[in-house]
Amino acid sequence: MKTVPTSPTTSPSAAVLGLLKTQPPLLDVRAPVEFRQGRLPNSLNAPILNDEEREQVGTAYKQDGHDAAVTLGHTLVSGVVKEARIAQWQEYCVANTDAQIMCWRGGQRSALAQQWLADQGLQRERVAGGFKAIRAGSLHVLAHPDKQWWLVSGRTGSAKTPLIQTLTNSIDLEGLANHRGSTFGRRLTPQPTPVTFECALASAYLNLPGERLIVEDESRTIGRIGLPQAWHERMQQAPIALVEASFEERVEHIHKEYVAEALDDHRRAGLTPTDLLARYEEALLRIKRRLGGARLADLTLRLQQAFAGKADHRGWISYLLREYYDPMYDFQLQRKAARIQFRGCNTDVIAFLRAKG
Repeated sequence: MKTVPTSPTTSPSAAVLGLLKTQPPLLDVRAPVEFRQGRLPNSLNAPILNDEEREQVGTAYKQDGHDAAVTLGHTLVSGVVKEARIAQWQEYCVANTDAQIMCWRGGQRSALAQQWLADQGLQRERVAGGFKAIRAGSLHVLAHPDKQWWLVSGRTGSAKTPLIQTLTNSIDLEGLANHRGSTFGRRLTPQPTPVTFECALASAYLNLPGERLIVEDESRTIGRIGLPQAWHERMQQAPIALVEASFEERVEHIHKEYVAEALDDHRRAGLTPTDLLARYEEALLRIKRRLGGARLADLTLRLQQAFAGKADHRGWISYLLREYYDPMYDFQLQRKAARIQFRGCNTDVIAFLRAKG
């Protein structure tokens, strides 16, 4: 996929902003390799050229020029191949009467798809500027986060994400990144690509009511997804509402999310508790330098005993909080103390933030 400027200076058009905000059904006729690199919410990839065909046409363009590439493209997509692709587009457009057609630049591929559909009696708009314009528009939106920010912070296990999800003027960054944010937070399904994440984030931002944005206190990256620079900078300055929960409450929340629910997810995916244990052992190795050899060995043993049914999972969770997460959090909190504007239990923090409007 071609690149776009990382910090576009030109304001996006109203049409681009409208697409990002409303997320209409999109018939994306780019090749699968392009679609995998970045997509918009609510879009279907139904390519006019598959990856192999796109590569052949690209080679013809480089060697023999535009006309030869176009001729080859029409040869490759003809007869029953063309009929099958048009039939797929028809089915999608009939099911989604407000669908629009999109390719990379809004040029020849989407124009052909539009014409071939019109020949079948289906009139559909195409996205002016294509995905390139949408991508540039999303980067512009993310580079100018001009709302009033609030940060929800709290020790590991304070149930900050469920709190975020109850507020209408919030964005669940971990949800969009498909990652819980911690060393152990990788989910069974893959994270989106950075481009897909940023498009979804821009869309969520445009749909926020009011002039406030509430997000969870996150590091620069969530799993392998990096937050936009402007967002990370705002998060380093935003006032903080601090969630306070007892140690026991935090242990129970982590047990529910990382043991009970995680085991259920693994069973539904046809995996075993041993698979989950292996994932957590791998996660421990990623922080072995911070843990040190003795604590790593102790924690690994506690983890293995719990999964073998010889100990309560709450044992290794408590150990991990005391020996790793809490000391690290307390150190980080000292640097943010001046920004804490409110502290209280989950319910009190929700009431406080709602009162802010």
